[in-house]
Amino acid sequence: MVGVTADSSQAAQLSSAKNPMIKYMLKQRENHARDQDADYSHVFRRKTRFELFRLSAIAMAIEFAYAAETSFVSPILLQIGIDHKHMTMAWGLSPLIGFFVSPLLGSISDRCKLRWGRRRPIISLLSLGILCGLVLVPYGKDLGVWLGDVGYNYTTTATGQEHGLDTTPSVVPEEEEGAWPVNFKFAAILTILGMVLLDFDADTCQTPARTYLLDMCVPEEQPKALTMFTLFAGFGGTIGYAIGGIDWETTHIGAFLGGNIPTVFSLVTIIFVVCYLITVTTFREIPLQLIENDELLRPLSEAAIKKELKKNNNAIYYIQEMKMADDLKAANNAMQSYQNSYLPSITAKSKLQDVETQSEAEPPVSLSAYLKSIFIMPYSMRMLALTNLFCWMGHVTYCLYFTDFVGEAVFHGNPTAPPNSPALLLYEEGVRFGCWGMSIYAFSCSIYSLSVTKLMKWFGTKAVYISGMIYYGVGMLILGLWPTKWGVLVFSTSAGILYGTLFTMPFILVANYHAKNCFSVRNGETVPLKQARGLGTDVAIISSMVFIAQLIVSVSVGPLVAWMETTCAILYASTFLSFTAAIAAMFVLYV
Repeated sequence: MVGVTADSSQAAQLSSAKNPMIKYMLKQRENHARDQDADYSHVFRRKTRFELFRLSAIAMAIEFAYAAETSFVSPILLQIGIDHKHMTMAWGLSPLIGFFVSPLLGSISDRCKLRWGRRRPIISLLSLGILCGLVLVPYGKDLGVWLGDVGYNYTTTATGQEHGLDTTPSVVPEEEEGAWPVNFKFAAILTILGMVLLDFDADTCQTPARTYLLDMCVPEEQPKALTMFTLFAGFGGTIGYAIGGIDWETTHIGAFLGGNIPTVFSLVTIIFVVCYLITVTTFREIPLQLIENDELLRPLSEAAIKKELKKNNNAIYYIQEMKMADDLKAANNAMQSYQNSYLPSITAKSKLQDVETQSEAEPPVSLSAYLKSIFIMPYSMRMLALTNLFCWMGHVTYCLYFTDFVGEAVFHGNPTAPPNSPALLLYEEGVRFGCWGMSIYAFSCSIYSLSVTKLMKWFGTKAVYISGMIYYGVGMLILGLWPTKWGVLVFSTSAGILYGTLFTMPFILVANYHAKNCFSVRNGETVPLKQARGLGTDVAIISSMVFIAQLIVSVSVGPLVAWMETTCAILYASTFLSFTAAIAAMFVLYV
């Protein structure tokens, strides 16, 4: 998303920063907003770095929660007796819900008439769900025992006595001792419920959080704000995964809180609450009722600029800004240049913002129209959506199951082994080591996101897009064939590059399609598009590929692991999907 905004509004940023009329209109709105019952002038002024930090803190909080979830949910489910097939299927519940519920929450956010604003109530509601997930996931097993779960069953074998386990006679066969799903019924239900709340709310909360950021920033500083938002998200992921890589059981904090997993989730919960409070207390929002009734309290949009251009006294704004009368000619030239160059570029910017803020002048896209646009798309959009789908499938396969792969394939541990057994201790050590790899992945994503625009200028959009997929595929293939500790650390950078690609390249391409009104090229000439399409709908379609990808992966990876009898199948699947995405990317339209 950062890439789109920065690309489509680059010209707009330069123009608006120097255009006297834009400065006059913003100042007029700022003074008017200050005269209201509550001061809303901050909406129409530039923000300090500290204010942008506060607005972006929620991104770091979300990534902290997401890091804890992706690192430990799969191992927790395996340790309570859920096999790989059903564990991966559990991951499909969240995207199935999110695909249909997310557009509805977006519509509610656009129409919310609370005095507290439109975005912060939705952020708060989703944050509450994240908090519930942060409690249920680590403590689901303990709550299940409290509700009546039997827990582990053990046979009276020498192995059990050697490790000091409960040797109460049981009907469990000797070769199947350990965790049984029937003995963790409530634990499984509560843990999966926590996983769904955590996964769905963390994914969905990013949209209102980003929209709140855009609402509070003037147009020319939105690219800078979104860059900081992405950097904070990467920083949160980097530190969040690193927290999971520490052996907390050897520390006083870990001993006090009850082990590694409870300690990690407790620290993440505290950080999340602090960051949430920092963000929602930054600025007050203008209530929807005031926006609807007062034009000067609305964001500075393309329509408002066009309306101002139609007035006869536009030159007055320029005269007020010029220090010498001779500069009036330059001002008139600037006006003409503005009409010719600024408005086309801000059109793409304005439409993109509608996807995040749903401009009050236009009703939000209905669910039926949204679904219709998915099936009726020009060829260029179909290929881009297909490419993005394969990319997300390859990335989700890595992200959700990587720590389990490290614990089993690299450290040769067993998640279903009895507590304190060597096999389980090896597995837990592998999960922690996998967290360090994912920390490197998050850090490399942040660095790559900062450099992707320059790489596009040097090598071209197509080369950068395809090379990111190929590098990821090669890295996952090598790691799958030779699962080693150094490979976990080195080739996790390829996952970060793919993740940075997913958050920039597709949206840059969509913005270019709409900015240049070019969806098809024949014999070097643009073919007019008969179908009316909105940039907001197309960005939403590209973004929704993550839900479809996670749903497909969740029902296919488990049987694949069971068939190949190794968790290395996870990386083989990632390799195949990334190479398939690279092939599909060759047929994408690059304008």
